[in-house]
Amino acid sequence: MKAAAIALLAALLAGAALGADLSAALAEPNLEKRSRKALENAERALQAAQQAYQRGDLEATRAGLAEVQQSVELADRSLKQTGKNPVRSPKHFKHAEIKTRELLRRMGHFRERMSFEDRPLVEGVSAALAAIHEDLLLGVMGKKKGR
Repeated sequence: MKAAAIALLAALLAGAALGADLSAALAEPNLEKRSRKALENAERALQAAQQAYQRGDLEATRAGLAEVQQSVELADRSLKQTGKNPVRSPKHFKHAEIKTRELLRRMGHFRERMSFEDRPLVEGVSAALAAIHEDLLLGVMGKKKGR
């Protein structure tokens, strides 16, 4: 539990630096709405990271990408905390799957526009998002990972 609190604090600090606001998502008591707000925050954080990269600010780019990852992890965690089966109640799980797929596509385009030396900034975050996306997709489709 302490690790989660530290991660939330780090997300809030990174969000404050970027203008992104994960605290609005964290304040939402409805877990499904929290997931949606976290995904919206991830989109804003990615846009802020892209703008920071265009300005040449690698620290802000790194913080923005960390905010993207933390936001998507919060969305995924919130959906899991609902206790709902994604096959029987797919609405919010499918929304999260679609949004993470869009984020992955946008991050791929961002990576292609980056200098070769800077691409590792995006690659680690993309790998984490890809794992969450795959888990969401398999959950909605009713398949277990590893089959």
